[in-house]
Amino acid sequence: MRHLQKRFAEYNLPQIAMKEGIYAFYHEIETGQDTVVKINGKEILMFGSNSYLGLTNHPELIKAGQETLKQYGTGASGSRLMNGNLDLHVKLEEKLAEFVCKPAATIFSTGFQTNLGVISSVAGRNDYIIADEKNHASIIEGTRLSFGTTYKYKHNDMNSLEKALRRTQKGNKDKIVLIVTDGIFSMEGDIAKLDEISKLAEKYNASVMVDDAHALGVIGKNGAGTASHFGLTEKTDLIMGTFSKSLASLGGFIAGDKDTINYIKHNARSLLFSAGIPPASAATVLKALEIIKAEPERIDKLWENTNYAKKRLLEENFDIGNSTTPIIPIFTGEDNKTFIYASMLLEKGVYVNPVVHPAVEKNKGILRFSLMATHTKEQIDKAMEKLIECRTIIENFK
Repeated sequence: MRHLQKRFAEYNLPQIAMKEGIYAFYHEIETGQDTVVKINGKEILMFGSNSYLGLTNHPELIKAGQETLKQYGTGASGSRLMNGNLDLHVKLEEKLAEFVCKPAATIFSTGFQTNLGVISSVAGRNDYIIADEKNHASIIEGTRLSFGTTYKYKHNDMNSLEKALRRTQKGNKDKIVLIVTDGIFSMEGDIAKLDEISKLAEKYNASVMVDDAHALGVIGKNGAGTASHFGLTEKTDLIMGTFSKSLASLGGFIAGDKDTINYIKHNARSLLFSAGIPPASAATVLKALEIIKAEPERIDKLWENTNYAKKRLLEENFDIGNSTTPIIPIFTGEDNKTFIYASMLLEKGVYVNPVVHPAVEKNKGILRFSLMATHTKEQIDKAMEKLIECRTIIENFK
């Protein structure tokens, strides 16, 4: 056996979890991402989706995808730089820039590739990246690929951020100092303090990039995201977003001023050396943007569901941390307990995401309970009933 195979033959953590009946990943979902899905032929209430506006099964999106397949076929067949740049891609970039109120935007194949390409290309050898310690993994990987110096600051801690900014003040006056933060943090559902971050950015002549993967369609005017939510669109230099959440497709984008976007389009390697997103994906995002604008009540319904679920969880004395968004963490503690909880819920017909270290702090595992605009109160009540049942079983077992 070669060293490659030998080393990874010894990796058996998933197998152990499977044997113990608490393996909680790679479930085979047999239907679309709706409030009810099928797993192993069984109907399951879905409270683990990022489809916040419930658009993934919208008939108009499906129709747009089908019609585009007939005209353009199934793929772009190459990088956008070369032969894979479709008129649909360009139209989508224009609409995305308009949506987040920025002069220009460019799209990538995924949200992960967006952060990877933007951060690694924008921050050079003598520049600095200042990043919240709870940023998404794609931001972390982007900083690793950059030649710039990265400093982390404690989560949403402005004193810690200012300390990091002070460390950037010596040396070349033309250096870029880029503060990068999630808008809504994907695991615990709290919102970045963008108002305070912007003040510090101005004080230290830094730029600000916000990852709005989980904020678009959720907060801000017409769902335009975190900068809009705080009224700081002009002071937020770069706005990143994904299509796989509220926009119900696949891909990612970055929006900003025309010169910066032009530079990224010609220097971000994850854009230059990846195929353009499939035409049907671009068409469905365009249709999703139309529906978000035409049906603002979807966002209202999402927040109605969020507030109702939070009220119920607090009434039942669940620890939900500091979440102020449709992502509600239910704190469970140690890893095995979190996995057992999620597995029991699935058996009882409720799907939630178990999240453990390193995605969260050690022994601070959570059940990531997320709402969609299309959930009914009856479905939320049913999930509460099962959460309480499982908690009672686990506590009695202890």
